[in-house]
Amino acid sequence: MNVFLREFRAYRKSLITWAVSLAGIVGLFMALYPAFASDIEGLNEMLANFPEAIKALVNITPETFMSVLGFYGYLLSFAWLAASIQAMNLGVVIISKEVSGKTADFLMTKPVRRSEVVTGKLAAALAVVLIMNVVFIAVSYLAVAATGAEFDSSTLLLMSSTLLLLQLVFLALGALFSVTIPKIKSVVAVSLPTVFAFYIIGAIGDVLDNVELRWVSPFRYFDPAYMITERGMEPEYLLVVAVFVAAAIVATYVIFAKRDIHTAV
Repeated sequence: MNVFLREFRAYRKSLITWAVSLAGIVGLFMALYPAFASDIEGLNEMLANFPEAIKALVNITPETFMSVLGFYGYLLSFAWLAASIQAMNLGVVIISKEVSGKTADFLMTKPVRRSEVVTGKLAAALAVVLIMNVVFIAVSYLAVAATGAEFDSSTLLLMSSTLLLLQLVFLALGALFSVTIPKIKSVVAVSLPTVFAFYIIGAIGDVLDNVELRWVSPFRYFDPAYMITERGMEPEYLLVVAVFVAAAIVATYVIFAKRDIHTAV
């Protein structure tokens, strides 16, 4: 039995739905940019009257917001939130569904090891995430180019890749939840509060200018303004992402290998 193909086929429709939704977010927001760019002076005056806390809350950096990449960085925060929910949903359900659906014992009777089951499921989830990110990056490039503004393609690619990094974090976290929470009745009840909690913590950290809180929320690991000016990511946060994803995946394998699988009744 090919676990990878079985799981990938199961999430094809979900992949299409999320990819189209994220592409729509990018297309809609970037279509508004020419209207904003036509009145930069008025927009500057409006932003000057915004309280600093509000600008931090909605992730607006006045120094870069007027550029097409700055505007794209603003919409990224919305794409991050949607994509993280999708990845968290996928990570939670891909293993836990065998327990909640009472098919885990049937799966274990097949000539596959538990490690192979986890590998096949995670590989299918990763394939879904990668395909969606390819679509997202392609649509992002086309949408930004369609504005007619000049931009650096490598910086745009760098900024777009943050979506994948965030999804890997929440995919790994979701997979870890799926093997540590005894019985998950509702995937949404687990994923939504988790993702929004991290997002709110990051927003509070920005409003309070609290560096410590930034380490807690992966949504604040990637600063669009920093990427535009420095043309790179902050290495310390990339290291945190790599360590967390690796640790969560290893823990998922270890816990699932030792977990008791109850028979369906």
